[in-house]
Amino acid sequence: MATTGAMVVRMTQSMPRPPYEPEFATLLASFTDHFPPTITPEMIAPMRAGGGAWTPSIEELLAGRDIRREDRTVPGPAGAPDVVLSIFRSGTAAAAPAVYTIHGGGFVFGDRFAEIDEALGWVEEHGVVLVSVEYRMPPEHPDPAPVEDCYAGLVWTAANAGDLGIDPGRIVLHGSSAGGGLAAGTALLARDRSGPSVLGQLLVAPMLDERNDSPSAHQFAGVGVWDRGSNDTGWNALLGARRGTEAVTPYASPSRARDLSGLPPAFVDVGSTETFRDEAVEFASRLWQAGVQAELHVWPGVWHGFDVMLPTAALSRAARRARSEWLHRLIDRKP
Repeated sequence: MATTGAMVVRMTQSMPRPPYEPEFATLLASFTDHFPPTITPEMIAPMRAGGGAWTPSIEELLAGRDIRREDRTVPGPAGAPDVVLSIFRSGTAAAAPAVYTIHGGGFVFGDRFAEIDEALGWVEEHGVVLVSVEYRMPPEHPDPAPVEDCYAGLVWTAANAGDLGIDPGRIVLHGSSAGGGLAAGTALLARDRSGPSVLGQLLVAPMLDERNDSPSAHQFAGVGVWDRGSNDTGWNALLGARRGTEAVTPYASPSRARDLSGLPPAFVDVGSTETFRDEAVEFASRLWQAGVQAELHVWPGVWHGFDVMLPTAALSRAARRARSEWLHRLIDRKP
């Protein structure tokens, strides 16, 4: 049930919040000087313009690594522009597993190289072929453009798996934040359209529910990284006036899916002190209830994107190790 503005204020003020881990709390205080808790629509353009200044370029990330990069321009959705994919590989395996990765950024920020360092590590460690998709972003390109671009890239990847040295039966979807929501939406499209076989879905702090009305969303309004207000900004850009209506599809907002059966196994992780906590936990629970295997991790006292901004912390290392181990078990599983 929708809540009024006054009720939201009372709820936020009356709900205690679990504390941040001390080292993350210290970093958060300095980080919010550059990335405030609430991103408003007016901030999208200037943040896009300056967003690359404090993140390494793809050339810097690949320097000194035995990873080859190839860019492909492939057919997009019917009647839409082509889609650009970047393909990363190490070695010459003829039928390697693949990770098809979708970048985050609240739907409105980032590109196919954003926060890709962890996934590049899987190329080295597990021998996967990494395919990263460039999708159109709102508000210039609202739903269904982003998820349809992601699906079109997946269809091309599966259809050309032999030429790419990929085993078409071992393609794993991956995404974090908005990318996690798009990965879940792409998995639903693949199921409902009898599309490419997907081996698994690795969803890192996924952005799944445009209703933005969970207890954790209210707990962290105005607090942390990507708060409830930022979430409104991202979802409004994606859905516009359709947001909150029955016109919203589960491919845009996967928490709206009535049926989660027949989906590939999932890894879901999230912080205990972030906006997406409750929708991620609920999604994993609903996967189990639908007969789908899921592994769920709720990392205590960390904010959204914690392991990207503090990768050396013990909890960050544990989270990345858990993802890597799940991926390894999945792609090495015998039929």
